[in-house]
Amino acid sequence: MAAHFWPLYGLRITTPRLELRVPDLELLDALAAVAAEGVHDPADMPFSLPWTDGGPEARGRGTFQHVLGTVAQWRPEDWTLSLAVLSDGQVVGRQDLSARDFAVTREATSGSWLGTAHQGNGIGTEMRAALAHFAFEGLDARWMTSAAMTDNRRSLGVSRRIGYRPDGLTTACVRGEARILQRLRLDRAGWEACRSVPVEVFGLEPCRALFGL
Repeated sequence: MAAHFWPLYGLRITTPRLELRVPDLELLDALAAVAAEGVHDPADMPFSLPWTDGGPEARGRGTFQHVLGTVAQWRPEDWTLSLAVLSDGQVVGRQDLSARDFAVTREATSGSWLGTAHQGNGIGTEMRAALAHFAFEGLDARWMTSAAMTDNRRSLGVSRRIGYRPDGLTTACVRGEARILQRLRLDRAGWEACRSVPVEVFGLEPCRALFGL
């Protein structure tokens, strides 16, 4: 999809197995369907905002609305790049990058999820590696941050493989209970030391002003 007034639809980030792109309506519907099918064990809640609690229909609709909202609310000083992740042409999950005042701070925050059917085969690490390359090489970021529940070993393992380091703890109220999150931080040196996935970025130049660059 080409859009003169919204060039982010032409942005592509690719790895040997994956393509990350801002979803058009057709891909967004497919992404919503993946969310509806489930992204984690219902008995647990790996997210500080429990967006998956509403059942399949609510998860799908909420995903659809949220991604459209990131486009509608985008400002160069406050943005969320919400990308559909495709493996062999099939939508498997979502990878986000968010920042406020990025032109000044050069710091952005990552967040992601994968459909349960696509977990456990390295896609989570590869899509995060793609995002880190985009942030540091494409946007000239200074830092990337993230967070995960201290008992979420899978997410923490992905962060460790990318090069993130612990950055303190924080507490969140989740489902009415206090949960401890491990904050994480990645700088360029840490990313370069751990990078192992070849990544290519296409269509960034027309989008640079939207990131405040």
